[in-house]
Amino acid sequence: MAIQALVNAASPSFALRLGFLYAALFLVIGCYLPYLPVWLKWRELDTDQIAVVLAATLYTRILFTPVISFIADRIGDRRTILIVLAWASFFAFVNLWVSDGFWQMLLAIIVLAAGWTSIMPLIETVAATGIRTGLDYGRVRLWGSITFIVASLGSGAVIQFVGPQAVLPLLLGATALMVLATHLMPRQLGGQAGAAPASRRLRLKDAFAMASAPLFLLFLLAASLIQASHALMYAFGTLHWRAQGFSGATIGALWSVGVIAEVVLFAMSGRVLAMSGTARLLGLAGGAAVLRWGLMAFDPALWATGLLQILHAMTFGAAHLAAIHFLTHAVPEDRSATAQGLYAAVVAGLVMGSLTLACGPLYRMFGGQAYGVMAGLAVIGTGAAVLLHRRWHGGLLVGDQPHKSGGGGNTEPAS
Repeated sequence: MAIQALVNAASPSFALRLGFLYAALFLVIGCYLPYLPVWLKWRELDTDQIAVVLAATLYTRILFTPVISFIADRIGDRRTILIVLAWASFFAFVNLWVSDGFWQMLLAIIVLAAGWTSIMPLIETVAATGIRTGLDYGRVRLWGSITFIVASLGSGAVIQFVGPQAVLPLLLGATALMVLATHLMPRQLGGQAGAAPASRRLRLKDAFAMASAPLFLLFLLAASLIQASHALMYAFGTLHWRAQGFSGATIGALWSVGVIAEVVLFAMSGRVLAMSGTARLLGLAGGAAVLRWGLMAFDPALWATGLLQILHAMTFGAAHLAAIHFLTHAVPEDRSATAQGLYAAVVAGLVMGSLTLACGPLYRMFGGQAYGVMAGLAVIGTGAAVLLHRRWHGGLLVGDQPHKSGGGGNTEPAS
C-alpha cells in the first residue's frame, strides 16, 4: 500500500518531512508555552485571569480534538486536515493579537484552541503508523525538542531586548513555518491514494469500545496525573522564576536545559524502551516527577533548579515516549487517530485544564510551595503506572480484554 511504503523506516523522505513538521510545530510551542503568560500579564490580565485563559485552551480540546481525530480516522485524509488546522491556527493567532481585554482574549484563545490543539494528536498518529513499520520515533521527534530549545532561548532573548509585545509576532512567524511544513507532507497521506479502507468504516461504537477498555482507562489515569503534574510549571514557571530574580535569558536557558535532556533521551529511545518496556518507563517517569516537584516546592537556588530541569527528560520525555508506544501497540491501527485524540482530550484537556485552572489560586496563595501539590498528583499517577505494568503485557486492547497483537511489527517490547 502507498502509505506503508512512505512510512517505512527505510524512507528518508518521510522521516525528513515528519521531522521538519515536528520542528515547525515546536517552534510555536517553544514560544507559546513559556511566554504567552508573560504576554497576557503585559496585556494587564491578573493571575486568576491568566489561569482561566490558559485553562480554556485545554478544556476546548476536550470537545474538538476527539471529534476531529475521529473524522481523520473515518475519512483517512489526515494531510488535508493538518493543512486546514495549520491555517486556522495562523489566523487565530492574528485574532488573539488584535483582541483587547479579558473577555475578547478568552474568546480568541478558545477559537485558537479549537484547531491548534488537534494538530499534535494527528501528527502523532502519522508517526505511530511509521513506528509500526520500523520508524525510530525518538530520533524523528527529537527535532521538535531541538527547535523548542531554539524557540525558548531565542524568544527569551528577543523579549529581554524588545519586551513582551514581541511574543505574538514571534508566534505568527513560527506558525507560518508550520503551515509550510503541513503542505510538504506526502500527498499519499490523503484519503484518495493511501488511506486504508478500514479507516473509512470506523464506527462510533468501535471508538467507545476502545475508550471503555479498563486497561486503556488505567493508562489514561497514569498518564494524566504524571503529565498534568507539569501544570504549575507550564502556567507559572516563567513568572515564578522572574519573581525569584532570574533574567529572561536565564529563564530561556532553564527551559532549554530540560529539553536538551529530553533530546538525549529521545536519541536513545530505542535502547531505553528495549531495556524498560512501555509501562515500566511510565512508572519511572512518575517517580522522577515526584522527586522533581517535591524539591521545586522549596524554591531551590539557580544551580539546583538547573539540575532539577534535567529531570524533564523523565517527567515529560519518558512519559510521552511511553504513552506514544502504548497507543501504538495497544490500539488497533484503524482507530489510532481516535485514540490519540482521546488521549489529548483527557490528559492535555480535561485533567491538565482542571489543574491549570486550579493553579491560579494555588500559586496566588502558596507561591512555589504549590509544587508540593503537583508532587502528590505524581505519586498517584506512579501507582497507576505500576498497576498498568502488572496487567498489560504488550497486546492489543479489544473490548475490555488485552489480546496479543499479531505480527512482529506490532509487538511491544517486553515490560
